[in-house]
Amino acid sequence: MGIYDAKHVHGMRVVHDGPQEAPPLVLIHGSGASGSSWGPVVPALAGRYHVIRIDLPGHGQSPPAPSYDVPGQAAGVAAALDELGLRPVTVVGHSSGGYIATALAEQRPDLVGSLALISSGPSPDALLPQPVFLRALIGPPLGPLLWRVRSDTMLRRGVTAVCNRPVDVPDDLVADVRGINYRTFRTVLRENGAYIAERSVPARLTALGVPVLVIFGAADPRWDPSSAHDYDTVPDARVEQLPGVGHFPMLEAPETTGELLLRFAAGR
Repeated sequence: MGIYDAKHVHGMRVVHDGPQEAPPLVLIHGSGASGSSWGPVVPALAGRYHVIRIDLPGHGQSPPAPSYDVPGQAAGVAAALDELGLRPVTVVGHSSGGYIATALAEQRPDLVGSLALISSGPSPDALLPQPVFLRALIGPPLGPLLWRVRSDTMLRRGVTAVCNRPVDVPDDLVADVRGINYRTFRTVLRENGAYIAERSVPARLTALGVPVLVIFGAADPRWDPSSAHDYDTVPDARVEQLPGVGHFPMLEAPETTGELLLRFAAGR
């Protein structure tokens, strides 16, 4: 199913798929990615839902922002959804997009009916040592230099470095990743870390009292897969671990991921 509408709302590119009269399902990407990262699961979701993909500030086709703190980004997403007249929504966040989704629910319980988090590390101590290639690409002293000469092959390798299965990285995702500024990316990582250091995601979700789905790859090389069970303490939360899947379930297991999201959004 193709895009039926794409426009900028409150400084963020918003892409719509599926019938406009269907229940809204909002997809929020992680750091260094874009709405294109959801491409493989969109056709299945858009068959039943009004799917809204957002490019966060400084990512994809959205311009930079003065600040990238998690609550501020969540407030921007809320303003965009208000302008679009969408509520209540099911919000799905991948990786740090799960932090934006959580902050959105914290700020606007009237707006968020349920939350799904995919590969969202619960707290800083769950972070694993990153693959060598990624450490070189995103950290000093090599990061700023490599960032300027990134080829399509390097960009694809950056995505697959945190996957456990062979994947085809969408061309539009590669193009979107190319446009991300190094300083922006580093700032986003720092702000994400500050958000979960202040209070863990399971603790934040426990205070919200909304239905929660947690999807975690059992072979995630970015976050300790066993940390998925930190979410077991959250009331009304279901944790699903996908065998053999790494950090990108939408790319590595799109059919399974899509089916889990469809069942959750339908309240099953």
